[in-house]
Amino acid sequence: MATILVVDDEAEIVTLLRFVLERDGHTILEASNGQVALERLGVDPPMLDVALPDLIILDIMMPIMDGYALNNRLQKEDRTKSIPILVLTAKGQRMRDLFELAPNVAAYVQKPFDPKMLRELITGILAAKKAG
Repeated sequence: MATILVVDDEAEIVTLLRFVLERDGHTILEASNGQVALERLGVDPPMLDVALPDLIILDIMMPIMDGYALNNRLQKEDRTKSIPILVLTAKGQRMRDLFELAPNVAAYVQKPFDPKMLRELITGILAAKKAG
Protein backbone atom coordinates (compact mmCIF):
# COMPACT_ATOMS: atom_id res chain seq x y z
CA MET A 1 0.00 0.00 0.00
CA ALA A 2 1.14 3.58 0.61
CA THR A 3 3.52 5.38 2.93
CA ILE A 4 1.74 8.22 4.76
CA LEU A 5 3.41 10.92 6.85
CA VAL A 6 1.16 12.14 9.68
CA VAL A 7 2.17 15.61 10.89
CA ASP A 8 0.23 16.37 14.07
CA ASP A 9 1.18 17.37 17.60
CA GLU A 10 -1.76 15.54 19.21
CA ALA A 11 -0.55 12.05 20.14
CA GLU A 12 -4.13 10.74 20.35
CA ILE A 13 -4.84 11.76 16.75
CA VAL A 14 -1.61 10.18 15.52
CA THR A 15 -2.43 6.95 17.38
CA LEU A 16 -5.94 6.86 15.92
CA LEU A 17 -4.67 7.51 12.39
CA ARG A 18 -1.99 4.84 12.78
CA PHE A 19 -4.58 2.31 13.98
CA VAL A 20 -7.06 3.09 11.19
CA LEU A 21 -4.55 3.31 8.33
CA GLU A 22 -2.26 0.43 9.25
CA ARG A 23 -5.33 -1.84 9.11
CA ASP A 24 -5.49 -0.93 5.41
CA GLY A 25 -1.83 -1.90 4.96
CA HIS A 26 -0.34 1.60 4.91
CA THR A 27 3.01 2.43 6.47
CA ILE A 28 2.71 5.39 8.84
CA LEU A 29 5.50 7.86 9.55
CA GLU A 30 5.11 10.55 12.22
CA ALA A 31 6.20 14.11 12.82
CA SER A 32 5.03 16.25 15.75
CA ASN A 33 5.44 19.59 13.96
CA GLY A 34 6.49 21.11 10.65
CA GLN A 35 10.19 21.29 11.45
CA VAL A 36 10.31 17.58 12.32
CA ALA A 37 8.44 16.87 9.08
CA LEU A 38 11.04 18.79 7.07
CA GLU A 39 13.74 16.61 8.65
CA ARG A 40 11.80 13.38 7.94
CA LEU A 41 11.29 14.46 4.32
CA GLY A 42 14.99 15.24 3.83
CA VAL A 43 14.27 18.92 3.16
CA ASP A 44 15.99 20.55 6.16
CA PRO A 45 18.73 19.50 6.31
CA PRO A 46 18.78 18.48 2.64
CA MET A 47 19.09 14.72 2.11
CA LEU A 48 18.14 13.69 -1.42
CA ASP A 49 18.25 9.96 -0.64
CA VAL A 50 15.29 10.10 1.80
CA ALA A 51 12.28 8.21 0.45
CA LEU A 52 9.23 10.44 0.21
CA PRO A 53 5.74 9.48 1.39
CA ASP A 54 2.82 9.01 -0.98
CA LEU A 55 0.62 11.32 1.10
CA ILE A 56 0.95 13.78 3.97
CA ILE A 57 -1.82 14.20 6.53
CA LEU A 58 -1.22 17.66 7.93
CA ASP A 59 -2.56 19.39 11.02
CA ILE A 60 -2.56 23.18 10.94
CA MET A 61 -2.08 24.33 14.52
CA MET A 62 1.23 22.98 15.85
CA PRO A 63 4.15 24.39 17.84
CA ILE A 64 7.50 25.39 16.27
CA MET A 65 6.23 25.29 12.65
CA ASP A 66 2.54 25.12 11.79
CA GLY A 67 0.98 23.30 8.86
CA TYR A 68 0.58 26.42 6.77
CA ALA A 69 4.30 27.30 7.04
CA LEU A 70 5.26 23.69 6.34
CA ASN A 71 3.14 23.51 3.20
CA ASN A 72 4.59 26.80 1.94
CA ARG A 73 8.07 25.31 2.36
CA LEU A 74 7.09 22.06 0.65
CA GLN A 75 5.76 24.03 -2.33
CA LYS A 76 9.22 25.58 -2.82
CA GLU A 77 11.00 22.22 -3.05
CA ASP A 78 10.98 20.31 -6.35
CA ARG A 79 11.10 16.97 -4.52
CA THR A 80 8.10 17.65 -2.29
CA LYS A 81 5.79 20.03 -4.12
CA SER A 82 3.76 17.27 -5.75
CA ILE A 83 3.12 15.16 -2.63
CA PRO A 84 -0.63 15.34 -2.01
CA ILE A 85 -1.68 16.91 1.28
CA LEU A 86 -4.77 16.08 3.31
CA VAL A 87 -5.33 18.94 5.74
CA LEU A 88 -6.75 17.71 9.05
CA THR A 89 -7.87 20.58 11.24
CA ALA A 90 -10.07 21.62 14.12
CA LYS A 91 -10.11 25.22 12.88
CA GLY A 92 -12.62 24.89 10.05
CA GLN A 93 -13.17 27.31 7.19
CA ARG A 94 -10.98 30.17 8.43
CA MET A 95 -7.80 28.09 8.31
CA ARG A 96 -8.95 26.21 5.24
CA ASP A 97 -8.98 29.50 3.33
CA LEU A 98 -5.22 29.84 3.89
CA PHE A 99 -4.68 26.73 1.75
CA GLU A 100 -7.12 27.73 -1.00
CA LEU A 101 -4.47 28.29 -3.68
CA ALA A 102 -2.13 25.45 -2.73
CA PRO A 103 -2.13 23.04 -5.70
CA ASN A 104 -0.95 20.08 -3.63
CA VAL A 105 -3.84 20.16 -1.12
CA ALA A 106 -6.11 17.30 -2.15
CA ALA A 107 -8.67 17.47 0.65
CA TYR A 108 -9.70 19.01 3.96
CA VAL A 109 -11.08 17.09 6.93
CA GLN A 110 -12.32 18.73 10.10
CA LYS A 111 -11.64 17.20 13.52
CA PRO A 112 -13.32 15.20 14.91
CA PHE A 113 -13.49 13.00 11.83
CA ASP A 114 -15.23 9.80 10.81
CA PRO A 115 -12.49 7.15 10.34
CA LYS A 116 -14.43 5.35 7.60
CA MET A 117 -14.89 8.57 5.62
CA LEU A 118 -11.21 9.43 6.10
CA ARG A 119 -10.14 5.98 4.81
CA GLU A 120 -12.33 6.38 1.73
CA LEU A 121 -10.97 9.87 1.09
CA ILE A 122 -7.37 8.65 1.38
CA THR A 123 -8.08 5.75 -0.98
CA GLY A 124 -9.40 8.24 -3.54
CA ILE A 125 -6.43 10.59 -3.17
CA LEU A 126 -3.94 7.74 -3.58
CA ALA A 127 -5.81 6.37 -6.60
CA ALA A 128 -5.82 9.79 -8.24
CA LYS A 129 -2.08 10.18 -7.59
CA LYS A 130 -1.39 6.77 -9.11
CA ALA A 131 -3.53 7.52 -12.17
CA GLY A 132 -2.20 10.98 -12.70
